[in-house]
This record gives sequence, structure tokens and C-alpha cells, in this order.
Amino acid sequence: MVDTSDEWITERTGIKERRIADSSISTSDIALEASKKAIKDAGIKASEISMIIVGTITGDMPMPATACLLQKKLGIKDIPAFDINAACSGFLYGISIADGFIKSKSCKYILVVGAEMLSRFTDWKDRTTCVIFGDGAGAALLTGHNGKDGILSTHIHADGNFSDLIKIPAGGSQKPTSELTVRERMHFIKMKGNETFKIAVKTLGSLVEDTLKHNGITAQQLSLLIPHQANKRIISAVAERLGISEDKIMMNIEKYGNTSAASVPIALDEAVRSGRIKPKDYILLEAFGAGLTWASALIRW
Repeated sequence: MVDTSDEWITERTGIKERRIADSSISTSDIALEASKKAIKDAGIKASEISMIIVGTITGDMPMPATACLLQKKLGIKDIPAFDINAACSGFLYGISIADGFIKSKSCKYILVVGAEMLSRFTDWKDRTTCVIFGDGAGAALLTGHNGKDGILSTHIHADGNFSDLIKIPAGGSQKPTSELTVRERMHFIKMKGNETFKIAVKTLGSLVEDTLKHNGITAQQLSLLIPHQANKRIISAVAERLGISEDKIMMNIEKYGNTSAASVPIALDEAVRSGRIKPKDYILLEAFGAGLTWASALIRW
């Protein structure tokens, strides 16, 4: 489709495969499948959920929120449901918000979902972006408990001064959909890759260091780092800066590509199911995305 090769893509990104959803499937559909699995694994009924938060930049439609469509499909009424537009940091923004509601004892069970249909917003003529993005969804149920385990801290950040680095230019109030915006392919993801790469490595390194310092633990005490699966070189550069060995890093980008807000929950789910996470382990989740936004969560499993 474009002038590239499997070797180039693998060397530059670490990606070997991606998943592209069928045209009949929407973001709320894959969010539903992930949510059903999370609800089943949690051993509760959907009717017990107190709130739904969906991190997505590729919702079914501009309005209503994909979280409301998911709520309908789950058959739940009279609870808050809303989306978070924090791009690749969306799931961790949702975790941070849910953590606050649970600690305030205003909610018992909160469903947090990261779901993306990035293939629908990928310009398949743009070599710099069309080799990166894939579709996917992941979900988690949060609840409170007595003890020292669980979410120890969350940290969310943004800097709009870099908002031009990753964006979908048209489709909003600034550039409403028109014949011109469609013709000029302005409804697809545009990214300045080199600039984003440099900022991501520096920012994520500092984010992990600050999160560990806040909790009084060292990188060596981490059992597993689960980063947003954006680019293997970014992940490796951050790990090298922090002195974290590759056996302590969860990477599955080779199978799924960059699934934005879905990448962290997908990687977390695979780490749990494969036995890489055990009780009392320190697990650090981190992400970086358009906005620019970045976020982390330290968990004692």
C-alpha cells in the first residue's frame, strides 16, 4: 500500500502483526466484549456496577458518549457513564478518576475500559502512521478493600503546548466536516513522529522516577513495568534510562501495534493470564499520548 517493508516496520517499531476490526463492528462492541470478560472474572453482576468510564478517541460517534452506548449494551441503568479523551493515556486517566471515587466511598464497583478503532482514523496512504495503529479493547473492574495492596498512587499530566504533535485536524468545531476536509484527508491521524519520540522518552523516564519516589520504592523493587505499547524503541529507551531489565517489561506490541487507550489494559490482562504477576508484586503502568498527556499508576498486586 505504501513504500515500506516488513523489515523496516519491525526495526523501527517492533510491530509484526495488528488486529483490524470488521467494518460491521464498532468501538462499543469491542468494549462490550472486554467488559463482559472483566465482569465475569470479577465474579459480580453487571447490575452491581456503580460507574462506567471509557477511555477512547475513536468512539462510535461524536455524541453520545461510547460509555453510554456500552451501558445500554450491558443493560445497566441510572449510573454515571462518560468518556475520557486523553488518547493513549485514557485508560490510566480513567483508573485515576475511578480510584478517587472509590476512596471517597461514593462508588463500590467501577468499570474502566480502554477501547479504540484506530484503523477507522488511519490514513492508509501515510507511510509514517499507517504501519503503527491497530484496534482493540481492554477492561478492568475496580473496587475498594481493607489492606495495603491495590492502587498505591496514580499520576496524570498534560501539556497542551505540544498539542500539534499528534492530532486529527478536522471533524470538530474548529474545522467541521466539509468536502474540503474530506478531500484533504484531514479526518485521519497526523503525527510528528521524531519530535514525539524524543519527548516521550524523556517524559516517561521522569514519570516513572517520580512515581517510584512518591511511593518510596526503587526500580529494582518493581516486578513488572507495563508501558503503553507505542513503539519498542521508546519502551527500550525508557527501560535503559531507568536501569530496568527487559525481563521486567511487559511488551506485546509485536502482536497488536499501537492500540492507544486499549494497549495498557490489554498488556495487563495478558500479564495476569500468563502468570507474570503474582500477589504482593509491585506493578507500574504508564502511558503517553496526544495532548500531550501522560499518566502512571503504581499497584501492589
